[in-house]
Amino acid sequence: MHEMSLMESVIEIVCETARQNGVMRVTSVRLDIGVLSHVDPEALLFCYEAVRRGTIADGAALEINRVEGEGWCVDCGKTVKLEKRFGACPDCGRHRVQMTAGDELKIKDMEVI
Repeated sequence: MHEMSLMESVIEIVCETARQNGVMRVTSVRLDIGVLSHVDPEALLFCYEAVRRGTIADGAALEINRVEGEGWCVDCGKTVKLEKRFGACPDCGRHRVQMTAGDELKIKDMEVI
C-alpha cells in the first residue's frame, strides 16, 4: 500500500511547514488528488488517521479534492477530458494526448492556530 508512504510524506511536509512558521497546531489539511493518480482516497484516509497521531496535526481534519483527468491533444489542438491514462482523444481518436491534470497529489493548503 503506497498510500502509507505518501501520507507519511504529506504529514512530514505539513508539520515541518507549520514548525517553520511558528504554528502550534494544524486544524485541517486539504489535498488535491487526481482521479488518474492511482491513489485510493479511502486508503489515504485510513493512513491519515494512523500517521497524524502524536504530531501537531493530530486531530486535524482531512479534505480530499478529486481533480478530473484532462489533457491536450497534439493532433487536434484541443483540451479534452481524460477518463484513463494514455487514453485516446475523445474528439479525434488519436493517442497523442499530453496529460495536463488528473495525476497529481498535492497539498493545497492547511489551516492552523
